[in-house]
Amino acid sequence: QVHLVESGGGLVQAGGSLRLSCAASGFIFSVNDMEWFRQAPGKERELVATIDSTGATNYAASLKGRFTISRDNTKNTVYLQMNGLKPEDAAVYYCHVRIFQDSWGHGTQVTVSS
Repeated sequence: QVHLVESGGGLVQAGGSLRLSCAASGFIFSVNDMEWFRQAPGKERELVATIDSTGATNYAASLKGRFTISRDNTKNTVYLQMNGLKPEDAAVYYCHVRIFQDSWGHGTQVTVSS
């Protein structure tokens, strides 16, 4: 059974940084693409970043340069380093993997004060 657990969210001032983690279990982590999504109140869930099994990454155009996705296959963990945070980055951040079906973590809240 796929299990994803996010952590690392919190309250940060604008311009600050956070590093989110997503611990994965129940599947062969190293061969699967992993993604971070986010959802702000009243908005649709949106893709933030993707990292594939080779380590290649893709980002939402508006976030490239501030956010960095990475993975540690020895720890079955995917990370999202977020720098230069803005109030509009405030959202619940979710880890996602698709193995025959979509699997999501419970999310971690990021709040950015101006």
